[in-house]
Formats: sequence, C-alpha cells, structure tokens
Amino acid sequence: MSTKYVVIIQCDIAHRRCSGFACTSAFYNKEGMFKKYEDGIKYISFTCGGCCGKSVAAKLEHFAKKSRKANKINKDDVVIHLSSCMVTDNHHYDRCPNIKYIKSIVLKKGYKNVIEGSFISKNAEKKREQDVYNSY
Repeated sequence: MSTKYVVIIQCDIAHRRCSGFACTSAFYNKEGMFKKYEDGIKYISFTCGGCCGKSVAAKLEHFAKKSRKANKINKDDVVIHLSSCMVTDNHHYDRCPNIKYIKSIVLKKGYKNVIEGSFISKNAEKKREQDVYNSY
C-alpha cells in the first residue's frame, strides 16, 4: 500500500472541546498509531458531523473528488483513522454508539484502509490498565 493521505475523522461532540492538536502532533511526530507513516504523507482531519455520523458520507465524497482532482489521489492511497475519541472509552464519554455505522459508511464509500484509533494519552492508557476505562 502506498499511503499518500491520512484522514482522521473526529467526534463532532469532542471537537467542541478539542482542537485535535494531540492527534495532529502525534501524526507529524510519527508517534503511536502514526509511527509507520513516511514523510511526505498529507494529513487532514474533519468531524463525523454529529450523531449519527451520516454526514461522513458527504465529507468523504467531497474529499475524494478534491483529492483526486488536485493530487490524483485514489481511495486506495488513503488511510482513514477513526479517532480515539470515537473508538475508545475516555474521561468525557464512552465509545461512540454509532461507530459501526460510521465505519460501514467509510467502507461503503470505497475506503478499504480503516484504522480505529489516533492519539491516546499516557494517562488514558494507564486508566485502561487499571480498568477505570473500558477496553474494546
């Protein structure tokens, strides 16, 4: 697989309090879930659009059209990360109840490279080990 673009889909509710700085920083510093990516890979982040996540379809279509036209990037060249705020239990709330639906939309839109997770803080990892947060 020749990854040319990484897309992080973030929870719309979490985005109201989170700038996405930690995920972006982890991507550019090649940390955690992003350590396998080479230099020169482009990055973009957007939200699910709110519960139930249905607007992911339109956002992915827009992204596909623009990235294909501007940079000749095909869907196989893209890795979609469903952000940690969506796929894990954390301080603010549990795993997104619509995650299976959102993931099905991503796959239906032709994106085969889907990863659950982005940035996870050391504090959150510690709380999972202590069974304070649920693990999935």
